[in-house]
Amino acid sequence: MFALLDCTKDHVSLPACLQGDEHGQCLGICQRRSLAPSQLAKRKAGDEDDEEEEEDWQPPTGRKRQKAAGETESGECYRSPFRKPLAQLTNRPHCLDSSQHEAFIRSILSKPFKVPIPNYKGPLGLRSLGVKRAGLRGPLHDPFEEGALVLYEPPVLSAHDQLKIDKDKAPVHVVVDPVLSRVLRPHQREGVKFLWDCVTSRRIPGSHGCIMADEMGLGKTLQCITLMWTLLRQSPECKPEIEKAVVVSPSSLVRNWYNEVEKWLGGRIQPLAIDGGSKDEIDRKLVGFMNQRGLRVPSPILIISYETFRLHAEVLQKGSVGLVICDEGHRLKNSENQTYQALNGLNTPRRVLISGTPIQNDLLEYFSLVHFVNSGILGTAQEFKRHFEMPILKGRDADASEAERHKGEERLKELISIVNRCLIRRTSDILSKYLPVKIEQVVCCRLTPLQAELYKNFLKQAKPVEELKEGKISVSSLSSITSLKKLCNHPALIYDKCVEEEEGFMGALGLFPSGYSTKSVEPQLSGKMLVLDYILAVTKSTSNDKVVLVSNYTQTLDLFEKLCRGRRYLYVRLDGTMSIKKRAKIVERFNSPSSPEFIFMLSSKAGGCGLNLIGANRLVMFDPDWNPANDEQAMARVWRDGQKKMCYIYRLLSTGTIEEKIFQRQTHKKALSSCVVDEEQDVERHFSLGELKELFTLNENTTSDTHDKIKCPRCVNGYQVRPPPDGADCTSDLSQWQHCADKRRLQDSVLKAAWDAAVTFTFYQHSHEEQRGIP
Repeated sequence: MFALLDCTKDHVSLPACLQGDEHGQCLGICQRRSLAPSQLAKRKAGDEDDEEEEEDWQPPTGRKRQKAAGETESGECYRSPFRKPLAQLTNRPHCLDSSQHEAFIRSILSKPFKVPIPNYKGPLGLRSLGVKRAGLRGPLHDPFEEGALVLYEPPVLSAHDQLKIDKDKAPVHVVVDPVLSRVLRPHQREGVKFLWDCVTSRRIPGSHGCIMADEMGLGKTLQCITLMWTLLRQSPECKPEIEKAVVVSPSSLVRNWYNEVEKWLGGRIQPLAIDGGSKDEIDRKLVGFMNQRGLRVPSPILIISYETFRLHAEVLQKGSVGLVICDEGHRLKNSENQTYQALNGLNTPRRVLISGTPIQNDLLEYFSLVHFVNSGILGTAQEFKRHFEMPILKGRDADASEAERHKGEERLKELISIVNRCLIRRTSDILSKYLPVKIEQVVCCRLTPLQAELYKNFLKQAKPVEELKEGKISVSSLSSITSLKKLCNHPALIYDKCVEEEEGFMGALGLFPSGYSTKSVEPQLSGKMLVLDYILAVTKSTSNDKVVLVSNYTQTLDLFEKLCRGRRYLYVRLDGTMSIKKRAKIVERFNSPSSPEFIFMLSSKAGGCGLNLIGANRLVMFDPDWNPANDEQAMARVWRDGQKKMCYIYRLLSTGTIEEKIFQRQTHKKALSSCVVDEEQDVERHFSLGELKELFTLNENTTSDTHDKIKCPRCVNGYQVRPPPDGADCTSDLSQWQHCADKRRLQDSVLKAAWDAAVTFTFYQHSHEEQRGIP
């Protein structure tokens, strides 16, 4: 009885066929199976569960029925309600319902065949299977993806027009490759859209050119690479807009362009960079480039220097290219030079000119740049001079009458309205969102007694001022300007002229200290060199900052080298004698945080354009250039993308000398650039053109001749009593900077320490108010 209860508990009710005699066999089976270790474990777990549930479970009660197997005489049932009874064994085969079978087959046949390729939308013909996406034309990239930069959107068609349109000719979206659009900043996305609209003739019908005039550091190269890649791969017609593009740049930037293309496109394209080789070798490469045809040109981008282009223009002018980009395009300011003529002869309607400083000397040069990209929109050179240049310049002069100023402003507005359709200009204040604070300082340094005596002696003897007043510029007067500029840097630079008693330096040798030698630098003989010596020493001893030293003269760089060797500063030097490949290596090494070099010496004439020197955060501009573009380019080397530290710019000027006059002339040129390119209407009219001719004078009774010329209303007796207006920054006029006649208001501790050496006055201003974080 106990064995039977065990059997019925484990196997539920027994089939009728197993009642009676066969029950013993089942009982034996149950006993054997229950001794297996696995079954024992299962039964143990099951018994525990049953014990937990026995208290709640009661046998079902209902109407009187026939006693079933497993029930006792008292009517109690020991079968578990949680187990299904075993199915009865039978030899009859199980048949499917015919209606169920038919429904199953119909459900299989109702599903159409689908090509096993993700996102495949083509027909199911044999020719297109997995080979080509046929059917309706579509954009190369998804225009509805989050963050997509859409350059062209087809017009929305009504249902009726959609039925009529030829599906094979319907325009498609033009969408920038997500690889690039993900890294573009907001102002760069705007720039790419502007460039594309211009070169596809959507801004000015019939004209395909534009000027990218953003200031330094705003990513002009990346924007142009994005434009090229888009034109080379897509258009509204669902095919590439162009086959080939040419980038023309200064020789020092050819390798930089190649690296930038590799960096942003990651091997998706193979540019051809030509930065050296024999004439035959270069000709062979250029012929191969021009002979490329088809939808997938192997090397669709040619990067070449201005000099090489001019020498091999004949080869490039035989065919046509889709786009030409001219970096540092202010080289084309003279429409008469050979480089301009060679580029103008290139068979391409789409022309992009990159220049952070489109106006450098006069408006006629500005006309040349606009005329190059969009011929005819400003008329001929003579028409431009008569209609725009002369009225605008007369109106900007400090001596202009009210009528002349009014006429100049009207012509200026007319010029801006025309040019703004093909010129985009953003100033560096955009960078304040991404870069640390920059403090720019104009430091006036007094001459040493030796410099002052040599300067006055020269003015007595040379007397070139009469020539300039008469409008005569002779070779001797230009040479005199250079001599005075070198004297302001250090007397050592004109020592040889004194020895040879050249014009202006007769009898000057006796002014030098006895036993003087040019073998050592002797910084105490030059006011600017003395200040520089203090700046370098304080920076080295109080921080881990690195310094860039910039000068227009290689002779001055030689003095820097002597100073560094004497003070045991590690340095590197870049000037015109260094090869292009070596330049890239030393720049990369200097920018490395682990490099031991403290100073980077740079000749502004030899390659200040395009270099990225973010390894340093202090830059000293030792002498000014006549052309503000050269100084602006050199000073933008450290405050650019990737910089992590606060930047300090020092512009050193010798007080009361020709250097201040040059700086004032720069201010006039920048004011001219601002009123045409930046559209600033309130540029100060401080300097008359007549005053700018007074080069050969020395004002010893001033702390800053430039501050005197400004006639600053915020300063009393040379001391600032009111702060600059709110919102003023480094791009503001000099009259809106901080003016310091002593060191108390300075924020730069390094310049404070150097003040007593020879500083007489300082202008300074911030790029923006506070550091806003670096993404």
